[in-house]
Amino acid sequence: MLDLSLFLFLITFLAIGFRRPFIWVLAYLYVDVLAPGKMGWTLMPLLQASLITFLAAFAGWLLADPKRGSKFTFRQVLLTALLLYCWFTTVNADFPEFAAQKWGWVWKALVFAIFLPLTLTTRLRIEAAMLVLLLSVAAIVISAGIKVTLGGGGYENQLFFVNDNSGLYESSTLATVAICTIPIILWFTRYGTVFVPDWRVKLFAGALIFACLLMPVGTEARTGLICIAVLLVLALRDVKRRLTFIAAGAMLVVVALPFLPPSYYERMSTLGSVDGDESASTRLAVWEWTIDYAIEKPTGGGFDAFRGNSFTYKLPVKEEAGNTTAVEYRDVTDSSRAYHSAVFEMLGEQGWIGLGIWLWLHALGVWHMERIRRRWRKKQGDRDQWQAPLATALQYAQIIYLVGSLFQGIAYQPFILMLIGLQCALWTYCKRRDSQELLDIRLAKQAARSNSIGDAVTAS
Repeated sequence: MLDLSLFLFLITFLAIGFRRPFIWVLAYLYVDVLAPGKMGWTLMPLLQASLITFLAAFAGWLLADPKRGSKFTFRQVLLTALLLYCWFTTVNADFPEFAAQKWGWVWKALVFAIFLPLTLTTRLRIEAAMLVLLLSVAAIVISAGIKVTLGGGGYENQLFFVNDNSGLYESSTLATVAICTIPIILWFTRYGTVFVPDWRVKLFAGALIFACLLMPVGTEARTGLICIAVLLVLALRDVKRRLTFIAAGAMLVVVALPFLPPSYYERMSTLGSVDGDESASTRLAVWEWTIDYAIEKPTGGGFDAFRGNSFTYKLPVKEEAGNTTAVEYRDVTDSSRAYHSAVFEMLGEQGWIGLGIWLWLHALGVWHMERIRRRWRKKQGDRDQWQAPLATALQYAQIIYLVGSLFQGIAYQPFILMLIGLQCALWTYCKRRDSQELLDIRLAKQAARSNSIGDAVTAS
């Protein structure tokens, strides 16, 4: 029944696109984030939903969609450069077979991120794309939140629609993305137009935010806790009563503590120190190996270059005998360990050039959103009240992702690349509005000058 429902929903989605081709862009966003093809077992796997919607989105835009307002931004140029460089490193990869497998989905994510801003030329389109992304994430978050509430949480426990540990269905990735979406949810409660922000929308938004905050608890992902802290720090920038906000946050933490499972305390306790934590010790060793590897091979080793690492590190092991605790340092040898950091993932796979492009891409995003925030927050017109808050929401989401990505290899995560596409679209939209305003002012001055000259001639 689930398989048939998903199949009919997607077919309906695609059918509507024949009347409005932009719908196919939204269909791909839905398919790529939620991955409904993994939920079915007969019809959905046969449909090849990702490929069909990917091709339909491009074909619909090229053949039927108006191109007015489409503009290629500098950040899209950076995405194109990163795409070409990833292709170069894949051709010269240390492990060609594994590199080809990862390249199979990375190129598609990068290409669609480059393409997406060209289709988002109006406020309605930007909001629709953002809403589909949000609701697709919400489907995963809500189902997982229900299971957590009913007592089904825990590290590496099955909380999701599918028995998969990739994409958004990886626990740490979902915890990070869930917290990233909270600023966007709050934007919809004030400025949404697809669903007017009445009490029903705000009630749903509040419940969804609660479910998002449950993700770090239910998955016991340590990165999620850090992301929540970053979100609270960023929120201090906009709240009017900061002391009240801090006190309320502290009170909520105190109230929530008795309801957290003991396993959560045990896992979060490892945040304080890397001593005795094999996971943290391994990550530090991998990062050190990656730096040495990048010095020897500055262009990078291609996707999955970590498979060539091998290192030995000392791990403290506590041994208790009666009332005495002895600490013994033992040599641990490990190999083929993943980077567990987007920064080192880029450094190891794409070298210093790829890392530079990636950092430049995200730094520009933070700066562009800050410029929109500062320029548009003082606008008074009804049409100009939503741009600055949206820029702030997208900026906060990106900063939360960047902090979370320091501890997980999600440099090419499609959801984040789509977020970059939304930022590029908003930047282009605001630049176009600015140009139009300047043109209107110039025309008004010319008209006023012509009228004054005409009056002078008449008077003479």
